[in-house]
Amino acid sequence: MKKIVISLILLGLIIMGFFVFKKEDKKELTKIKVGEVTHSLFYAPQYVAHSLGYFSDEGLDVEIILTSGADKVTSAVLSGDVQIGFCGSESTIYVYNGGEKDYLVNFAGLTQKDGSFLVSRKKIKNFKVSDLKGKHIIAGREGVLLKM
Repeated sequence: MKKIVISLILLGLIIMGFFVFKKEDKKELTKIKVGEVTHSLFYAPQYVAHSLGYFSDEGLDVEIILTSGADKVTSAVLSGDVQIGFCGSESTIYVYNGGEKDYLVNFAGLTQKDGSFLVSRKKIKNFKVSDLKGKHIIAGREGVLLKM
């Protein structure tokens, strides 16, 4: 009986020691701010990766900021407010052609065309474009409403 009690006490001390002296595995995350020109379905993979914690799994603390307009994205990157900007190449070309010594470098292309998506609040079976006749469509830019 004495051996069982002593064994249980030793086991308890070993388990307690494991929790008391356990190293914290918290790694320091690198903070990165991303400025995007618009919220878009094109960036859905980024939003999913962000919400599922994939960036933090890779050691990144990513903050996504809406900076409406390519000129504002470019300004945010040049000022250091964000480290990465999502926008078209036009404003980076303007900065470069303006003779600036500190200009942006485009390093990736996410899309090749300006795409659009047609979405509905209700499921429509066998949708046809003619189904839009008489409907109002809100376009991707603020203040644009089409009457079909």
